[in-house]
Amino acid sequence: MSTYAARYAEFRRRQKESSPTIEEFQNLYGFDFDDFQIRACKALETGHGVLVAAPTGSGKTVVGEFAVHLALRDGRKCFYTTPIKALSNQKYTDLVRRYGSDKVGLLTGDNSINGEAPVVVMTTEVLRNMLYAGSATLSGLAYVVMDEVHYLADRFRGAVWEEVIIHLPESVQIAALSATVSNAEEFGQWLQQVRGDTSVIVDEKRPVPLWQHMMVGTRIHDLFVEPEGTDTGQEEEKNGRGSRKRRRSRHARQRTVEIEVGGERLHVNPKLIRFAEEDARLTQLAYQRRHPQARARGGAPRPRSRFAPPTRAQIVEQLDREGLLPAITFIFSRAGCDEAVRQCVASGLVLTTPEEAAEIREYAERQCAEIPPADLNVLGYSEWLQALECGIAAHHAGMLPTFKEVVEVLFSRGLIRAVFATETLALGINMPARTVVIEKLDKWNGETHVALTPGEYTQLTGRAGRRGIDVEGHAVVVWQPGTDPEMVAGLAGTRTYPLNSSFQPSYNMAVNLVAQVGRERGRAMLESSFAQFQADRSVVGLVRKLRAQQEALEGYAKAAYDPRGDFMEYAAMRRRLSDLESAAQRNRRTARRKEAERSLRALRTGDIIRIPSGRHAGYAVVLDPGLDKGPLPVPLVLTVNRQVKRVSANDFPIPVEPTGRLRIPKSFSARSAQARRDLASALRSKLETLPTAPIRHRVRDGAPEDPEIAELRARIREHPCHHSEGREDRARWAERYFRLKKETEELERRIESRSHVIARTFDRVCGVLQELDYLEGDTVTEDGRLLSRIYSELDLLAAESLRRGVWDALGPEELAACVSALVYESRRPDEVFARVPSGPVEEALNAMMRLWGELSDIEHRHRVSFLREPDLGFVWPTYRWARGDQLDHILNEAGMPAGDFVRSTKQLIDLLGQIAQAVPEASGVRTTARQAADKLMRGVVAYTSVG
Repeated sequence: MSTYAARYAEFRRRQKESSPTIEEFQNLYGFDFDDFQIRACKALETGHGVLVAAPTGSGKTVVGEFAVHLALRDGRKCFYTTPIKALSNQKYTDLVRRYGSDKVGLLTGDNSINGEAPVVVMTTEVLRNMLYAGSATLSGLAYVVMDEVHYLADRFRGAVWEEVIIHLPESVQIAALSATVSNAEEFGQWLQQVRGDTSVIVDEKRPVPLWQHMMVGTRIHDLFVEPEGTDTGQEEEKNGRGSRKRRRSRHARQRTVEIEVGGERLHVNPKLIRFAEEDARLTQLAYQRRHPQARARGGAPRPRSRFAPPTRAQIVEQLDREGLLPAITFIFSRAGCDEAVRQCVASGLVLTTPEEAAEIREYAERQCAEIPPADLNVLGYSEWLQALECGIAAHHAGMLPTFKEVVEVLFSRGLIRAVFATETLALGINMPARTVVIEKLDKWNGETHVALTPGEYTQLTGRAGRRGIDVEGHAVVVWQPGTDPEMVAGLAGTRTYPLNSSFQPSYNMAVNLVAQVGRERGRAMLESSFAQFQADRSVVGLVRKLRAQQEALEGYAKAAYDPRGDFMEYAAMRRRLSDLESAAQRNRRTARRKEAERSLRALRTGDIIRIPSGRHAGYAVVLDPGLDKGPLPVPLVLTVNRQVKRVSANDFPIPVEPTGRLRIPKSFSARSAQARRDLASALRSKLETLPTAPIRHRVRDGAPEDPEIAELRARIREHPCHHSEGREDRARWAERYFRLKKETEELERRIESRSHVIARTFDRVCGVLQELDYLEGDTVTEDGRLLSRIYSELDLLAAESLRRGVWDALGPEELAACVSALVYESRRPDEVFARVPSGPVEEALNAMMRLWGELSDIEHRHRVSFLREPDLGFVWPTYRWARGDQLDHILNEAGMPAGDFVRSTKQLIDLLGQIAQAVPEASGVRTTARQAADKLMRGVVAYTSVG
């Protein structure tokens, strides 16, 4: 087929798949739509729901915006939901620019703008709350766009997405937009099950090709190279990511590693493998050359790698030289991001022209004009603005939202060239770059350092490559000591990012469901959740395995058949005997260990003892009985060889008895080599004067045989199968039978635990609510209706505090302080004991903690656990802010970043608003909650830029 014919055929095909409406919509953009975008738009136009799974930056939002276009064309409504407020603000601005402010509204926890408009952008929680409240705003709703629907996997908020999908009216078409996930088909099947006809459109092709690199020192090397020729001597290596082939050439000693990336087989750059091997060899050689005693103490520093990591300024300078800016460098630490900016500015790095710097300053000053000057000084405004003028910025959750928005806008305009960000930037916000740099391949998860997963790596590097601007995107991993290029290649070549449900019923969800549809129908609706769908699919495989094992059990039983008697009964007795004998042996070992512990506990300083076995076998003198080192004694001893060590019951198979005494000088120090030498010499001299102690061996105890064991042995000898020919062959088959039977019983328990798991949890939640009188069977009580209006992680504790009058006597500042314990959660669990105001606040908090304890006991009885302990870490800052204290004093005392303070305060204002709506109009708490919210909404908290 000629080139012209091929182009014409492609034109006719696209024309057939498209439509006049889609063509009209496409004219609003400056580019032709991709096939996946046309197919998704066509599905929406023909009345289907749609799930679009495509890489970051591929243009999924075009499909969501087409739903907006259809709604406006037909005079219907479209809700555009996002997971975070910043993304809602960004999308609102985009849609207002296209359709005008009269047709577009915004509803988030912070803003309510034109909420009855035909197109409303909102956070997903706002739509969930509308559905439960039966809001009149839902009238005429035809389309719901769920942007970043893969947030459904979020452990804390993911359930909201499933609630919305399940509860939306059947007439509403859903356009679900997701990052590339490896189980998109499974998620699509669930959508088809709960929403009806849904088209699943998966596109794994990046709109801008991505090149992978590693920066070693200040040089950037390609991670992959094209295979050259054909090598022989293949050796296939299996690992956790699939099959990888190591090839060794007959003509060269250089080892190469081949890996499949996007269907193409590539070699990991041999230079990088050589660097890694040389680095490892030099490191090992340096360790071997260290003094043995220094190595034993761990006192010598780690040898420096030949390839020292570049500074952050050097990274940006090298990217600039190679034309790879603008770039986002991911550093998994807020403090690290801020420090990186300081380092770059201090090095004199400037990435802007004077004209660009003036434009940056003008925009930043205009956006921050309404923030009080005193607060700007506290927030480090001058240093932040200086870095912006250099084209450098940080972006993380600890920053003031306004500062983050300025960085986002300036970066999208191409004025900021280098951004240092935490991984939160990889989610949602539209900030693509030419290059993404990953400083380290591990991160702190709050408990320990963990390696990046392939899914996280894909999310981070998905920001590289700006559609319509860059011909290609670049991902650069910075070489650190011990870096393994093969591991980096595995991350880059793996496309595994499964979407797993985090759904579970909450107290608020339960009362709302029962109020709307009753307990039985609510239970059935929860059975249709994605969580249960995934559990049921996993059960299918387990059931298949169970059937296979049951068939194998029948075969084993036939193989063990004995015509002389019931061989399985005989084998069961033998197995029982073996278990009893093993238990008896364990009991004897435990008894001997306890004897040894008792004997160690009786030792005193100066006792001479004999260590019967091990590396330090021989005589020793007790320096310290070690009774204060834990629940078990661990004496510190000095051996005749001058070694100081701690011994435990594990070193003594028999009880230890002192053979003599030796005086320990008061001036003795175990750290002094001379003191150890002198005392060891005195020990040897003392041993020469002592009579030779007989070496004691462990002897078999004379305890009488267990009557059950004796009886079982007799029954086994009398059984007809005991003397049959081929007994041991049958016994082996019977042993396989019993092992497999145990596995089969465990498999049956697993299947039972996964079946109807969501419904069982719902029943337990309803049990808690019924015990507390929030529910009476299928009826929601007055207290239950109060609970139904509170959307919080600690919803039940808030409702109980209201019901029992814990907050009735509090003033606005005091109520704000107490309620803050329900929204705040410390980033570090080991934070020092929090300060709280004395008087009414302290009394109310104590009452809340007692309430939480009571509720935890009730949860335990019903086998659920939803209520975390209230966190008092934000009580004192909240109290001071509501009282009118200055921001700098509060932040300095609390040691809290401004972004965390603003975000937590806005969450608190939102909950105070819910409380005001939940309580009766005559309640004094209603007025107090509104006054508290008003006192908190000031200064940097009140300032929000939209548009």
